[in-house]
Amino acid sequence: MRISGLIIVACVVFAGCSSPENGKTGRSSISDEISLTITKKYLNLPVSNTAERAKISFRTGGRPELNMVMRLAQGKPDYWVFLDMEDYRGKILKIKYEGNPAGLHSVYQDDAINGQDSLYRESNRPQIHFTTRRGWNNDPNGLVWFDGKYHLFYQHNPLERNWENMSWGHAVSNDLVHWKELSDALLPDSLGTIFSGSAVIDKENTSGWGKNTMVLFYTSAGKKMKQCIAYSADSGKTFTKYAGNPVIGPDRDPRVFWYAPGKHWVLVLYNENYNMIYNSTDLKNWEFKSNVDGFYECPELFELPVDGKAGNSKWVMYGASGTYMTGSFDGMKFTPEHGKYFYTWGCQYAAQTYNNTPDGRRIQIGWGRVDQKDMPFNQMMLFPCELTLRTTPDGIRLFCEPVREIEKLHQNNMTFKEISGTDVNEKIKEIRSGLLHITADIEVTKGLGFEILFRGNTILTYDGNFGQFNGAPYVGNIPGSLRFNIEMLIDKTSFEAYIGNGRLFIPEALKEKKTEDGLFFRGDIRFHSLDIHELDQIWN
Repeated sequence: MRISGLIIVACVVFAGCSSPENGKTGRSSISDEISLTITKKYLNLPVSNTAERAKISFRTGGRPELNMVMRLAQGKPDYWVFLDMEDYRGKILKIKYEGNPAGLHSVYQDDAINGQDSLYRESNRPQIHFTTRRGWNNDPNGLVWFDGKYHLFYQHNPLERNWENMSWGHAVSNDLVHWKELSDALLPDSLGTIFSGSAVIDKENTSGWGKNTMVLFYTSAGKKMKQCIAYSADSGKTFTKYAGNPVIGPDRDPRVFWYAPGKHWVLVLYNENYNMIYNSTDLKNWEFKSNVDGFYECPELFELPVDGKAGNSKWVMYGASGTYMTGSFDGMKFTPEHGKYFYTWGCQYAAQTYNNTPDGRRIQIGWGRVDQKDMPFNQMMLFPCELTLRTTPDGIRLFCEPVREIEKLHQNNMTFKEISGTDVNEKIKEIRSGLLHITADIEVTKGLGFEILFRGNTILTYDGNFGQFNGAPYVGNIPGSLRFNIEMLIDKTSFEAYIGNGRLFIPEALKEKKTEDGLFFRGDIRFHSLDIHELDQIWN
C-alpha cells in the first residue's frame, strides 16, 4: 500500500471535558478521527501487543476508503508500523479509529519509517532470508520474472506482527539473493482482503491490456471467496484492479500459467479437498475442465524434465503441504501416475514457483513459519531453491537444492578432505559466524547415527535405526548405506538442511541458544569432504 509521513499537520478535536462531579473520569475525551495534509512519504503508527483490535479507516477525496484493523497503542508502543503515503501527497487524509482513540495523537508523518536507523540490523533479523520491514508475512504470491527482476509478492499485514488485514507485499531482486522491498501492491477493498494467488506476463496481449502486461490473480476474501485480477503496464510499479472483478469463484488460491502447446492459459484453483483446472484465451473468461482430488490449499502445477533430459518430462502437482504427485497433463486434465510423496519436512508451507524464468529453472520460494521473537516483523521467506525431477531406485522423485546464487554471499571458506568428525571439531572451534553455508559428504563409521549442533542445540540428527532425519523418513539410493550428502544454510533464526542432494528438504527454526559455540559434530563419523562458507548478509 502506498499511504506517507514529520510530525503530522493534524486536527485532533476535543469532544469536551468531563468532570468528577458529573460522575465522569475527569479525562478529556478525544475525537476518534484526525485529519492531516500529507506532506511526507510515510505515516508511522504505534502498536501495542495488548490493546484490543479495532477498525481503522483511511479516506481521502477521489479514492476508495481503506478499512483495516489494528492494535493502536494508547501509551508507550511496543513497536511501530508504517504505511507508504507517496500516492497521497498534497491530499487531506482522514483517519478514524473505532477503539480507544488516544493513540491517534501519536501518529505522525516522516520521510523515514520509525526505526529506520536500525532497519535490517535488528537483533533477530534474518540476514540471508527475505523478511518484510514491518508487520506479518506468510504465503509467497505472484512469483514472476520480468525485465531483469524477480518479483516476490507475499501475504502481508502491514499494521501488525500477527496475521490480519491480508494484503500483497512486494519486493524485487536482480539475483534471488539481495531484495528491495517496495510499497504494498494490493490492499483490501470492498470485495474483501487479499488472499493468495499468482502472476503471469501476458506477452502477446491476450487480455487486451497491452503486450508484456504483468497480471496478478488473487482471491478476494469477502463474505465469499472470489478470484480477481489486477494488472500493471509499468513492469509492476503500479497496479490497476480489473473493473470486471471478480472473474471467477468461489474457490481460492489461483495458480495461472501459459500452456504453449494449446496456446491458452491454465488456472488451477483449490476447492475443499481437490484442485480444479480451468482454461482461458483472454485471462478474463474461464471454462472448467477437470478436478484432481487429494490436495489442500495453494495449488501448483508445472512440467520438469526427468534427469535434465529434453523430451522426457513429467508434470508435478502439489499443495501447500508440499506433498506431490507426478503425472501427465494435456492442458485440460492432470492425470496422476505416482504419489503422493513428500520432499519437505519442517516449517515450509505454501511454497510457489516462478513463472517466466529467463533460464528455464523451476525456482521455488516457501513461507518459513518461524516466529521472529520480539521483532516488529514476523515470519520469513525460505531461501530460494531449484526443483528438479530425478530417477531413483524408488522411481522418479522431486529434489530441492538452494539456488546457485548462494555463492554470491560466500566469504571465508574452510575445506577438508578425508577427516574424522573429532578432528573437524578441533579445526572449526574458532568459527563464530552465525551465517553459514555447509556442504558435506559424511559417513557414519560406528553406530547408527550422528548429530549436528549449533549454539549448543542439536539442529540435525540422523537415526539409522528408524532411517530418519529429524523424524522424517529418509531412504537413500543404496539400501543400508550410512553415507550422506548434506547441505545446510544457517541464519539468525533458522536453518535449512538438504539431504541426499535435495531429496529431503528440512527447514526449521533455531532454538534459543544455550552457548556461544558454533558448529559441532557428534558421533563416530568421517567426512569424505566438508566445505564451510561464512556468508555475507543480503541487506544493503
